[in-house]
Amino acid sequence: MRILIIGGQGTIGKKVSEYFSKKHEVIIGGRTSGDVFVDIADSSSIAKMFETIGTVDAVVCTAGEAKWDMFEALSEDDFYIGLRSKLMGQVNLVRVGKNYLTQGGSFTLTTGILADHPVEMTTSAAMVNGAIHSFVKAVDLELKNELRINVVSSGLVEDAVEHYEAYFPGHNPIPMWKVVNGYAKSVLGKGTGEIITMYDNC
Repeated sequence: MRILIIGGQGTIGKKVSEYFSKKHEVIIGGRTSGDVFVDIADSSSIAKMFETIGTVDAVVCTAGEAKWDMFEALSEDDFYIGLRSKLMGQVNLVRVGKNYLTQGGSFTLTTGILADHPVEMTTSAAMVNGAIHSFVKAVDLELKNELRINVVSSGLVEDAVEHYEAYFPGHNPIPMWKVVNGYAKSVLGKGTGEIITMYDNC
């Protein structure tokens, strides 16, 4: 398979890229590094990327930003960071990318535990994650050409514990191999319209 991984050099993306590159052709897209440059907050950048790389069998996105802060400190522009990047960035990857996927190809988006179990300072991020879940379930009803779409929603991953543990008291860190399995299930399996949760029930 020819697999495009956006954010393929990030904390999760690096592990996902390493896994798929063992048996498949992996193209890494990133804002400042990778095989092709893309800013998912800019739909014209997404279009240019697909024009450059051409047809692929799967698109995986592990990129996207959202502002973390107390609700009372969040401005309207702060909310737009997550709306433009993590939400519409992934929506536009599907909107534009559907024309570059082979028949039966797949999209795998990324959210996180905050959609169901938010913690303090995550109003914006939780809102965006929940919106992506709804998008995936709805757009799956309309995708043509046998295209599939899923989203992987992980808890606090082991490789990010050092930076985020204080925000997630009592949460069990998720092993990276388990997180990677979520992406393998989405890309290599046959399921579609699924929210693949990789965390313990809280």
